[in-house]
Amino acid sequence: MGLDVNKIGGVLNNTSAALSERFRALFMLRSVGSDAAVKQIEKCLLDKSDLLNHELAYCLGQMQNTTALPKLIGVLEDSSLAPILRHEAAEAIGAIGEASCLSVLEKYCNDACQEVAETCQLAVGRIKWLRDKENSSEEAKLIPSPFKSVDPTPSGLGSITDVKILEDKLTNSENTMFERYRAMFSLRNLNTDEAAVALTKGLYSSDSALFRHEVAYVLGQMQLAVAVPDLMKTLSDRNENCMVRHECAEALGSIANETCLATLNEHLNDPSDVVRESCEVALDMYKYENSDEFNYALGAV
Repeated sequence: MGLDVNKIGGVLNNTSAALSERFRALFMLRSVGSDAAVKQIEKCLLDKSDLLNHELAYCLGQMQNTTALPKLIGVLEDSSLAPILRHEAAEAIGAIGEASCLSVLEKYCNDACQEVAETCQLAVGRIKWLRDKENSSEEAKLIPSPFKSVDPTPSGLGSITDVKILEDKLTNSENTMFERYRAMFSLRNLNTDEAAVALTKGLYSSDSALFRHEVAYVLGQMQLAVAVPDLMKTLSDRNENCMVRHECAEALGSIANETCLATLNEHLNDPSDVVRESCEVALDMYKYENSDEFNYALGAV
């Protein structure tokens, strides 16, 4: 039996539903990937929740359906919107990877918002890499990813797997952001405790909130308990950018041990809407990770 996209979209677009239910519906639509699913997600933009908005844009990028590009470009171009949403729209455009989008991304590479500017720079780099790699065999030489996400940059070459070398590349602010991200995804793809510890050093890189937020995201993908203390510390720092804190909360929800549970509960009344809502969603993820449910999204309908 096929999934009823309109029914799932009804859950997503129901502003009275719990945020966790709407997130599950969103991920179900993402798995469908059709034009109709894209339309249901686009219909939800712009919700009152910036957290949900940013996740909507993220999923549109992961679906890699070009019909979403006009909506994503419109979000990027609207400087009145929250940086967390504009950044995610730019990243999604890069994930879709159409060379025709280079000009609009390049236009915002010097945006007044650092997170948006850096995301556009990475997206330009990814699209150019996709275009240029057709003339090389580099892709086959990369550290393979055990994860299914479409990433802002490729990983590094499989010939460089020394964790210390990759950590140095990751934390050296003199490297380009594209180079540092490649080191980040190399460490993630190694998927060991040693690599996760190296990645946690990136949570303290003071030059870029965007970079720190991506480090938290990949630590959540790895789901290794060794990262929990640093994720907890960063989540608890109210001077940290909300983009970073929100990714720490969701990472803790993915790792889902009892220490994570206590910390997430502590921040359910956080002053930041994005952080508070992230903890709510993370607690639902925690529930899923510690359940017999086969698929997170299937709890939506």
